[in-house]
Amino acid sequence: MKSNSNFEVIHSFDKLTKVITETNSFFLNKSQQQVNTALTLRNWIIGFYIAVYEQSGKDRAKYGKQLFKSIADKLSQKGLQSIRERHLYLCKDFFLAYPGILRTVSAKSYLDDFQHAGILRTPSAEFFEDGKDQAGIDQLLTSLSFSHFIELLKTDSKAKRKFYEIQAIKNNWSVRDLKRAIESLLCERTGISSNKDKVLDDFIQQSVPQPDQVFRNTYLLEFLGLEQRESYNESELEESIISNLQRFLLEMGRGFCFEARQKRITFDNKHYRIDLVFYHRILKCHVLVELLCCAQHIIQKQPGIVNDD
Repeated sequence: MKSNSNFEVIHSFDKLTKVITETNSFFLNKSQQQVNTALTLRNWIIGFYIAVYEQSGKDRAKYGKQLFKSIADKLSQKGLQSIRERHLYLCKDFFLAYPGILRTVSAKSYLDDFQHAGILRTPSAEFFEDGKDQAGIDQLLTSLSFSHFIELLKTDSKAKRKFYEIQAIKNNWSVRDLKRAIESLLCERTGISSNKDKVLDDFIQQSVPQPDQVFRNTYLLEFLGLEQRESYNESELEESIISNLQRFLLEMGRGFCFEARQKRITFDNKHYRIDLVFYHRILKCHVLVELLCCAQHIIQKQPGIVNDD
């Protein structure tokens, strides 16, 4: 039989079985990608319709804040129990975060048939961004699953989300890898590092973040509102931190949970008081903060900056 010039000629049994195995793996991966893309588009369209309804639905006032629960209940009655209330919120957030997906090449190949079926109408232009980076969005759609997008939606800025999008595609991250990167503040740590490549390489090589990667070596505490004066004692600094605890936790970084102040501990039958005690969800350990009087000199010289050493 004449061989097609586009394919390699097989001359051995081992080569034959190897090629069949590789072919199977390739097309299985392709089919999985298509399933992921289809589900992602489904969730985007669900989010789109919810957003449209919230803006122009004639009976939307009837449901008010119970809209998502009402949708989930109605779908359940129709036998569609897999789409729950939380999932509907995610669909809407996904649409709002990535409004340009419908204009990608990958999406159009799916949505032509969808429109011909009379399900999807042409959306109003007001729902879309300019779409200057449609190639990038298309790559996201074909490379990431909706579970990846759920993690990306947890970021608090477009710049951070863009960073994780690029790294997820470049390094072929699993959902677990992406989640670990976000929880360990990889974007923030890379941004403040003088050797960004090393931070990224260390993350890829390490399965668990190290303490020196999580803790910052400088904390900016101008939000405490401490006026510049000759000296502060530890109790004044502690009281100011407790009064601004939420902002202090944000400054500390992700993963810190406040547990106690002036916590009594005992070592070798000696009693001590720890100024502030936190628990870190990522490192899975307690973090003890002892406020030192020397901090008053740092505050005096550089208002609002306190080094942790």
